[in-house]
Amino acid sequence: MMDLGVTKQLDFKDLVELPCDLMPSSCHHTLMRGWVAEQNKHNSNPSLFRAMCYAYGWPYLRLGLLKAINDCVGFISPLLLNKLIKFLQQGSGDVDGYFLALSLGFTSILKSFLDTQYTFRLGKLKLMLRSSIMIILYRKCLFISQAERSIFSDGEVQTFMSIDADRTANLCNSLHDVWSLPLQIGVALYLLYTQVSFAFVSGVAITILLIPVNKWISTMIASATEKMMKQKDERIRGAGELITYIRTLKMYSWEHLFTKRLMERRAMEVQHLSTRKYLDAWCVFFWATTPTLFSLFTFGVFALMGHSLSAATVFTCVALFNTLISPLNSFPWVINGLIDAMISSRRLSKYLSCPEHNSECEQSSGGRLNTYGPSPCLFESEVDAGANPKAIVFQNASCVWSSSYEVGNSVILDGISLDFPKGIFVAIIGEVGSGKSSLLNSILGEMHLIRGVIQACGSIAYVPQVPWIQSGSVRDNILFGKEYDARRYREVLQACALDIDISLMIGGDLAYIGEKGVNLSGGQRARLALARAVYCDSDIYLLDDILSAVDSQVACWILQRTILGPLMNQKTRVLCTHNVQAISSADMIVIMDRGHVKWAGMSANFLVSPYLATYVPNNSKFPSSQLLGKESMICASDELRSNVLLESGFVATSEEAQETAETEFRKEGRVELSVYKSYATFASWPVVFVICVSAFFMQASRNGNDLWLSHWVDNTTGTENTRFYLVILSIFGLVNSLFTLARAFSFSYGGLRAAVQVHTKLLNKLVDAPVHFFDQNPSGRILNRLSSDLYTLDDSLPFILNILLANFYSLLGIVVVLSYVQIIFLLLLFPLWYVYRKLQFYYRSTSRELRRLDSVSRSPIYSCFTETLDGSSTIRAFRKEEFFLARFMEHITLYQQTSYSERTASLWLSLRLQLLAAFVILFIAVMAVVGCRGNFPLSFGTPGLVGLALSYAAPVVSLLSSFLTSFTETEKEMVSVERVVEYMDIPQEGLQGSRSVHPEWPMQGQIEFEHVTLRYKPSLPAALNDVSFYIAAGMQVGVVGRTGAGKSSLLNALFRLTPICNGHILVDGVDVADISVRNLRGHFAVVPQSPFLFEGSLRENLDPSGMTTDEKIWEALQKCHIKAEIELAGGLDLPVKESGTSFSVGQWQLICLARAIVKSSKILCLDECTANVDTQTAMILQNTISNECKGMTVLTIAHRISTVLSMDEILILDHGNLVEQGNPQVLLKDEYSRFSSFARASTM
Repeated sequence: MMDLGVTKQLDFKDLVELPCDLMPSSCHHTLMRGWVAEQNKHNSNPSLFRAMCYAYGWPYLRLGLLKAINDCVGFISPLLLNKLIKFLQQGSGDVDGYFLALSLGFTSILKSFLDTQYTFRLGKLKLMLRSSIMIILYRKCLFISQAERSIFSDGEVQTFMSIDADRTANLCNSLHDVWSLPLQIGVALYLLYTQVSFAFVSGVAITILLIPVNKWISTMIASATEKMMKQKDERIRGAGELITYIRTLKMYSWEHLFTKRLMERRAMEVQHLSTRKYLDAWCVFFWATTPTLFSLFTFGVFALMGHSLSAATVFTCVALFNTLISPLNSFPWVINGLIDAMISSRRLSKYLSCPEHNSECEQSSGGRLNTYGPSPCLFESEVDAGANPKAIVFQNASCVWSSSYEVGNSVILDGISLDFPKGIFVAIIGEVGSGKSSLLNSILGEMHLIRGVIQACGSIAYVPQVPWIQSGSVRDNILFGKEYDARRYREVLQACALDIDISLMIGGDLAYIGEKGVNLSGGQRARLALARAVYCDSDIYLLDDILSAVDSQVACWILQRTILGPLMNQKTRVLCTHNVQAISSADMIVIMDRGHVKWAGMSANFLVSPYLATYVPNNSKFPSSQLLGKESMICASDELRSNVLLESGFVATSEEAQETAETEFRKEGRVELSVYKSYATFASWPVVFVICVSAFFMQASRNGNDLWLSHWVDNTTGTENTRFYLVILSIFGLVNSLFTLARAFSFSYGGLRAAVQVHTKLLNKLVDAPVHFFDQNPSGRILNRLSSDLYTLDDSLPFILNILLANFYSLLGIVVVLSYVQIIFLLLLFPLWYVYRKLQFYYRSTSRELRRLDSVSRSPIYSCFTETLDGSSTIRAFRKEEFFLARFMEHITLYQQTSYSERTASLWLSLRLQLLAAFVILFIAVMAVVGCRGNFPLSFGTPGLVGLALSYAAPVVSLLSSFLTSFTETEKEMVSVERVVEYMDIPQEGLQGSRSVHPEWPMQGQIEFEHVTLRYKPSLPAALNDVSFYIAAGMQVGVVGRTGAGKSSLLNALFRLTPICNGHILVDGVDVADISVRNLRGHFAVVPQSPFLFEGSLRENLDPSGMTTDEKIWEALQKCHIKAEIELAGGLDLPVKESGTSFSVGQWQLICLARAIVKSSKILCLDECTANVDTQTAMILQNTISNECKGMTVLTIAHRISTVLSMDEILILDHGNLVEQGNPQVLLKDEYSRFSSFARASTM
């Protein structure tokens, strides 16, 4: 792999093979066994930490033994050094000298092999742990119901995967260090005592005094970190919301409001981050000054006690200090890491111990029984018996949406008792928010059942109201893990009217669909989700309002060919709907009202019930004889198929750019200098200068201190002039402390400044990017920049840079001192430098690529996880948990492989570096022995200087490897800066306008399109083709056309979401291209196709800028007939949960309409906003719009023909061409017009 890395850009296939014990499946089983055992033992409060001990405890303990041996070998060197210097002072007995010198060299060599083995095995164990935790988290997300998961926000669950899993795996590093570091410190102190008797106590006292200080600092850091993580969760959730709904936010011209909210959260996060960074700076200061103070106090007291300092004593002590520094330095980090890991593992334990989707399967002649709730199987006899077995049974069932029910949550479904016989078609109807979707969710077991029984018998297929589409090909979405059966597949495509759409996609059914189906229209998404359910061939179909997203002709086709067609007519079908035709075709009808069943019965009884008029408005259309109705409908639908589908064969590509998500770009070769420069610019150049200067003087004073010591040792024999020497030593110590402090604080300041600057700039660039940028890049990829790349910039990059700088100056200091002491060392320096360069180049070219591959292999894990979070209820309904788990394991395997390769490569390097350093020690020791024989022409300095040289050469091992590690780490961390900087150059929307408009513009609201052509991409057919029309002020205009005819493209052009290729759009005579984009959008009101509510209070949702009085808001809510529900729920301060789960889809739509009315613009655009509401609510909405919006120009994109009948004018689009325009009533009378054929097909 390393050889390949030098010659070419590495790819996944070039990586090191994974050993068996690192395969994610075996790791997962190991940890899962431990977790299950833990849950059985401590049912009330299981701990992930104990489960990990149970799974990986023994191999971890065995590693401890290796570490103990390794630590002991480390102490042989200072003892040998002591002997060697004593030998040099006496200057006699050659053989002994050579023996000591060689022993010193070989001890170092043995140590380097032991070190590498320990690190390698520890790294493997950490990888096993990380992958098994990630898989267990993912598995949990698949098996935990919506009600149970509602305790955690989506941002929290994503943080579990992206940050907490890694932190918990870091326990591996911290736990052994917790006992080994004190052991190392203890042994070093004992050896010090043997050298300077009790004088060492003064040095230790200083160190021990600093320990409580550091302890206090580290607890402060831990609390700051916890607060920071909370804010980070919030910020990432907010950023996710911003990126997901960017199109809607741009239409509302709210992106700057959202940016402001994010910036406020970021400011809170940075506040905790800065607390943490400055405390860190104190930590660094205390630890860096410790060695200088230590030597000052120890030798000072030793001299004042009347002993004379000898070279052997001094430099054995210096070597021992050096072995002390590393454990003392790393101890607070170890404690911090341990605290972080413990916090994270507690967070994970809480999530993992949530009860799982509680479906027990019972085999009986009726097939599989899922029983939710207290009784295992009440109705078994009933299911077996009777000519008409039951498919779904509710018995006095009450459900809530959160498992923490005690909080006095409103009961969503109350006392439901129903039974649906097998094989019938049930229509569930009711007003918006009456509990229709909740009824389906309760059958799936997604809700928390507080009493009663719900049973479903047989396999289930489910289509949610907001269809869940995974990124992948169309075929993958339909097969959903089942075998491909060509005949059935073809039938399903036809039944769902997808065959034509697919034939027009580039790549057919293997065309790539982006995340959440971004490149499909709403209707296509709904039909694709339906096709998946039909292909699955289950016993029970739960369909949540699937007809509302498609236009009336397609709805009619789907009803006849799919729901009532040969593929499904033997199955139990439960459909929530507002569609009159569907209600009239159902065998059984259930009317829901505020969580109760208002009425339920067969359709024959429904015809004579008082509710007929309410739910089927003009019931003349409801055929008295069901049979006659069905026949006439089938005829109509046949005519419709030939008539509509053929004449307006339909182009999928025109509606939304048919995009294949580009694979993530990764740079090649070294991280360019410009990236470092831009980071320095973010941190500000003066700060960088201060950091470098203070680091330089800090090192100089440290080396000066040591040289002065060796001078003292060589020049005095008794205790004369002790005072003078001590004062100079103290001055060096003081100067060192001051510069250390300056370095620590300037570094923290610079790092913080960079973090703030980068986030601000990145966010502003992203928010001003055009919509198509977000269509091409999956939200996971953009969010990755705002979460993990930014976390690197906040936290690990400054930390690593600080270490790099310290290492660089230490190395420089060592080289200068060694060259000063032994001139001959310079001869060795050049060959050493050459070997080092070679090794370093060889390793770096591979390690960079590995780090990039690592980033690239991490993205799919997070995208897959976010996607599964969205679609978990669909996955559970289809029982595809295992299939998705296997798919996730593939992603993890790849990630595991890149990480393993990265670890192995870095150890390959560190072993070679340690051997190099061992060679340096050997060389200096042997040369010193050679030099002390008087007959050698060159003298190699006094014993004092030789002692200094050897005590400096010993830490070269760790310094060289840590310099290179920190250098490559810095380069790897710089990849994050590179990735962020790459987003600084993304295209921006035209924010500057050439003319400003009056604040009250548009005064009239005339809209004129002149020869407008719009393409989503130069290679695609035009989505709007030379469209021209004029809408007078105050007109209400409907836009009609099949899915994908270019209806939404009209709005995209008007709002300048996509720039037009040619033509002009004039509003009140002003060309919209001349006005700045935000200004333009801010003057229009819009109700988008998918309603959008963000987390915050309802008042913020209705009026985010806070410009409107409460009276005006209530008035708007009154007009939209939702005031009562909102007063009931808690008024305007009612908190709206993430993506609005506290309301039904129909209620969201009403709230969005109220929001548009509050805005009171002259131009109101509605994008199919009555699609998801029942006929009654649709009528209410229609009337609200026609009455309350007098004097406004209203542009409505409609699927229901009934919504446009009362309009002043309609535009009919087809393939991006305007094919018909006129008054709907006039067009209806002309039986050859397009509109009348639409109207006939829909039978409204």
